[in-house]
Amino acid sequence: MKISKQSRREAKGLFRATQVNGVLDENKVRQVVDEMIRVKPRGFESTLSHFQRLVKLDIERRSARVESVVLLDEAQQNSVKSVLTRRYGAGLSFSFEQNPSLIGGMRIKVGSDVFDGSIQSRLAQLQEV
Repeated sequence: MKISKQSRREAKGLFRATQVNGVLDENKVRQVVDEMIRVKPRGFESTLSHFQRLVKLDIERRSARVESVVLLDEAQQNSVKSVLTRRYGAGLSFSFEQNPSLIGGMRIKVGSDVFDGSIQSRLAQLQEV
């Protein structure tokens, strides 16, 4: 479905209005969606569709997935959290997972950024040469 410029502009305005200090506020998002559904202004479906896309992209951008061969202890997790928070700012949600196929090292994905320091990726690079 093609979205009009007006709907895009309105969705961006709604998106900016739901942020507090640059971080998306879940309660404000709910309030905006509830109000749009209640009032039903012209073209609200396309506006909400684009707004949903913007929220989804922001959530993905603010999520950090850390994979390692063994689960990291609390001190290591806190160290990784502080480094990533310094780099990407506050409001990140973290998930720490175990992935034995990495052989060693760590793979970190924040939004579309991937930092792969695993032995698995280095072996793959050597194999390509």
